Amino acid sequence: MVTGMGFCLPGSSRPVFSADDLWDVASRGASCLMHDDVYYGAVGLSAAMFDARLPDIPPTFSRHYTNAHRFGLISLVEACADAELNFRAGDLTGAAVLAGRGGVDANVGPYLAVLEADPLTTSPQEAMDLFVQGQQGLTPSDVSLVQGALLRSTGPCFTVSCGCASSAVQVGTAQRMIAEGVVDLAVVTGVDLFAMDVILNVQRLLHSVQGAYEAVRVAGMPELMPSFDRLMRPYDRRADCVNHGEGAATLILESRKHADERGAPAYGQVLAHALTRDGLVNPLASDDSGAALVQAIRQCLGDRWSISQIPYIHGGSDGDVVVTAFEAAAVRQLYGADSSLVMTSQEACFGHNGAPAGCIGVALSLLMMDRGQVCPTANCEEPAEGLPFDPVAGTSSKPLDFDHVLTCNYQIGGVKSVILLGSPDAV
Repeated sequence: MVTGMGFCLPGSSRPVFSADDLWDVASRGASCLMHDDVYYGAVGLSAAMFDARLPDIPPTFSRHYTNAHRFGLISLVEACADAELNFRAGDLTGAAVLAGRGGVDANVGPYLAVLEADPLTTSPQEAMDLFVQGQQGLTPSDVSLVQGALLRSTGPCFTVSCGCASSAVQVGTAQRMIAEGVVDLAVVTGVDLFAMDVILNVQRLLHSVQGAYEAVRVAGMPELMPSFDRLMRPYDRRADCVNHGEGAATLILESRKHADERGAPAYGQVLAHALTRDGLVNPLASDDSGAALVQAIRQCLGDRWSISQIPYIHGGSDGDVVVTAFEAAAVRQLYGADSSLVMTSQEACFGHNGAPAGCIGVALSLLMMDRGQVCPTANCEEPAEGLPFDPVAGTSSKPLDFDHVLTCNYQIGGVKSVILLGSPDAV
């Protein structure tokens, strides 16, 4: 059962922290992307916002936190409050602490600081600071490390890294651990940064080689690379780029027994998870036939559920036409040519932020099921021709009654992650 959700995501005037904040943005198809040379989703978490929620962390550790640490801790604190769990009183001591991390941007600073330090000129205090900074921030296990300490966790605590599918895979891990009785409570967080300085430099590099590419380009050849200075538009006929962002999302998962014993209401259930890969030799490619996504969906449904029970799928489109192509191909294979499926993506609300996408997809899908409304695809105004599903273009939600939903996430290189969700009473 999913009993809590919390966030630290880009917002319009302040960060998105709660389920209501998330719904306010997504239900209107609003985009929180800011334009400063490129479009980017920046959280804008101030020191005061962090200190108001976590005033009691020893500065020995907190002064060395990266933004990945801060975002992950804030989303965790918000999720605990939403689930009415008091981490300071030890309510999550036995919980599994599972993190998903796709990028390494936040790890570069601590790595270089340690690498470039001169032992001959570094004072003992500076050396100690570098040691703490490095131990907390050098590896992808950075966020789970500080989250486990905050919760005083004695349960399993580890990180999975498989790009944009990372936290989705950890949701599946939590579901299995709870079903097998390993734990009765799990915290799942996805955190990533796509640092603005890196995005800007990629933009400059692309501009520097565009002229050479144009000189040899012939009819039918695509652009060298899509630009970050245009808005991402999933499922739109003008879709030609991806905008990045940063942030974190956390879910609290419990066994039904554990939730019932403490009287906790649930947003819904995680019923099943499946993971496949396209099997391609190219580590950066995806098979546009949709075969791996079809396989993952069928594995996820198994013999217990039918595709006819799924009127809505939360898609993973980030504005890349290749993603739209394999999603459309999969829908045709699963539903036929005359599908009435509704399929939307809210990636353009906050920017493509990598690992958090899985938890965000679960959270939004559960909120949509609960409220009987499908959020529109942000920035989709003119749907691409031939889509075998309704992307809910515009800025208004669409009424829909459903108690099962699939949510999909994809890693570059072809990994397909699919989660089956149900309403609290679904079977």
